[in-house]
Amino acid sequence: MGDATDILYEVPEPAIARLTLNRPDTRNAQSTRLLYALNDAFQRAAEDDSIKVIVLRAAGPHFSSGHDLREPKEARDMALYDTVGVWGGYRGPGAEAQMAREKEIYLGFCERWRNLPKPTIAQVHGKVIAGGLMLIWPCDIVIASEDAQFLDNTVGMGVGGVEYFVHPFELGPRKAKELLFTADWLSAQEAERLGMVNRVVPLTELEATTMAMARRIAAKPGFALKLAKEAVNAAEDSMGRAQALKTAFALHQLAHSHNMQVHGMLVDPAGLAPAVQKKRSA
Repeated sequence: MGDATDILYEVPEPAIARLTLNRPDTRNAQSTRLLYALNDAFQRAAEDDSIKVIVLRAAGPHFSSGHDLREPKEARDMALYDTVGVWGGYRGPGAEAQMAREKEIYLGFCERWRNLPKPTIAQVHGKVIAGGLMLIWPCDIVIASEDAQFLDNTVGMGVGGVEYFVHPFELGPRKAKELLFTADWLSAQEAERLGMVNRVVPLTELEATTMAMARRIAAKPGFALKLAKEAVNAAEDSMGRAQALKTAFALHQLAHSHNMQVHGMLVDPAGLAPAVQKKRSA
């Protein structure tokens, strides 16, 4: 399981659980340990019948810098964690182990969190980069500060997009292509206009606004909230979301295999930040 210090769990008010990403020194980069800790926290809140709403926020200046590309190889060993999926093959040859890992901690976790039987709210500030999107997109409601910015720069790394590929559903197909092709930043204001974000508020009002929303939702009957969420998710899935995700995930694995053959690593090193390139070559 993950380290509970990576995720802070609290109940600031009755019926509201609040989870805080707590690796501010790495700008909340997502190590394997952090992702398992987050999954544990979501599970804890889901199983607590006194909780009706779950808020996800982050410590430090930025919500999340994405996957932890500096995570030591030994910390990625899946034998260290109590896996929750049944795909298996974490020590398989060729592409099998990498696909198994990503099916568990990326696609698998995101789908679990998206289908939690309770409303979830992402409280977002600062930068949200690539894998960081995979923490907010599974949430039902996104409230962002005016300084929030969103980016998927994975095409520059030789990959067609992050593992949880819901870009067309979050942004619409044309804006999704622009975001991916250009790796331009998406502002909080434009994200709200596109429907990816529910509300944009000044940073000083972010926590109060989020808690006010959580409070309003928590006043509703828990079973009705569960049914409403299930109905909306089912409507989205009927549009082909689930099948599109499977196809995009398979293409993501193809990109990894291609990069391993061409560059000897999962991504094109030309798209990595200079500091990461230096560490990789060290």
